[in-house]
Amino acid sequence: MLGYRFKNFEADPKSKFDELFKIFKQLITHTSGDVQEALDWFKKLDKEYELTNKVYTLADFIADLKKQGYLRDKKDGKGGMVITPKTEQAIRNNALEHIFGKLKKGASGEHKTKFSGKNGDEISSDLRAYEFGDSPQNIAMVESLKQAQINHGLSDFKLTENDLLVGEQEYKTQTATVLMIDISHSMILYGEDRITPAKMVAMAMAEMIKRNYSKDSLDIIVFGDDAWPIQLKDLPYLQVGPYHTNTVAGLELAMSILRKKKATNKQIFMITDGKPSCLKENGQYYKNSNGLDRRIVNKCLTLAASCKRSKIDITTFMLARDNYLKHFIDEFTEANQGKAYFTGLKGLGEMIFRDYTNKKNKKI
Repeated sequence: MLGYRFKNFEADPKSKFDELFKIFKQLITHTSGDVQEALDWFKKLDKEYELTNKVYTLADFIADLKKQGYLRDKKDGKGGMVITPKTEQAIRNNALEHIFGKLKKGASGEHKTKFSGKNGDEISSDLRAYEFGDSPQNIAMVESLKQAQINHGLSDFKLTENDLLVGEQEYKTQTATVLMIDISHSMILYGEDRITPAKMVAMAMAEMIKRNYSKDSLDIIVFGDDAWPIQLKDLPYLQVGPYHTNTVAGLELAMSILRKKKATNKQIFMITDGKPSCLKENGQYYKNSNGLDRRIVNKCLTLAASCKRSKIDITTFMLARDNYLKHFIDEFTEANQGKAYFTGLKGLGEMIFRDYTNKKNKKI
C-alpha cells in the first residue's frame, strides 16, 4: 500500500530572498539610497511581521545582498554599505512593474500618428486598394481572396491586381520628453511623502522608454530655488531641500534642453505640489510665499506661451487642490494649450504613463 510521508514545509531560500528583496527595494527608494536607514526600517518591520525566520535570518539576507552584488562596503574605511548600480537597475525595474504593470495591456512600439501611406513604418488594420509600388509583403492575402470571390464569383474565380488589398502603414514619431520634478520643501510637508512617488515615476518612465520607445528621449530635471538636470543614476538618492518653487527656472531649463532635440514631438511633464514662489533676475532671488505673486505668475505664463509657439506641450500634474492654485493652473494651461491634472499620489504614475503612451495618437 502506498503512503505519503509529510514533513514541515521549508521555504526555498531563493524565493525567500526574492520576497525580502521586493521590500528592500521599496525601502531603499523611500530612504533615498541610505542603506543603514533602510535596514533599520527593515528590522522594525521584521520584528512586527516576522519577515525572516530561523532558517533564513536577516543576516543571511544581508549576506546574500552583498554576495549577489546589490550591496558593497563603503570605500572610505568608515564602515557601512552602499547600493550598487545593479541595485539602481533593480529599483527602476521595480518602479516599472509597480506602475506600468497596473495598466491594461496595449500595443507596444513607437508612437503612432494619424498619418498613413505607402512608406510608413508599421502595418495597421486599415485596408486600401493595391497600387503600383506597394511592397508584396504588405498584401493582405486573405482579404484579397475574399475580394476576388466577391468580384468574380466561385464559378469564374481568379485573382487579379484589381482584387488586391494592402494594409495601410502607419508612421512612427519620435518624442522628446522633459520630466520636471518639484523638490521644494513642501514635497515632504504635512506628513505626506510626495517625492518618492515622483522618483518612482521618473525611474519607471526611463525604463519604459528604454525598452519600448528606443528612439524617444527622456531628460529629468529638478527645481527648487534653481533648476538643474540630474542623471538617471541620481534618482534613488534624490531628496527635497529647504527650497522655494522656482517654476520659471525649471521651464527655462526644459525649453533649453528641448530646443536641441530633433524629435517631432516635444513635451514637458511637470510634477509639483505648490505655487511658483521664486524666480531669479539679474543674479538675485526674488521670493514670495504669500499667495500668488503676479510678478512670478506672469513670468510663468509668458514661458507657457513661449512653449506653445515652440510647439512644446506642457502637462502639469498638480498634487494639490487649493482653489487659488487651480486658478493659476487654469491660466497656465490656457497659455500653453496643454493639459493639467489635479491629482493625489494614488494613481499618479498610471496617469502619467497613460498620458505619455496616448501621445502615439497625436498628429504631427
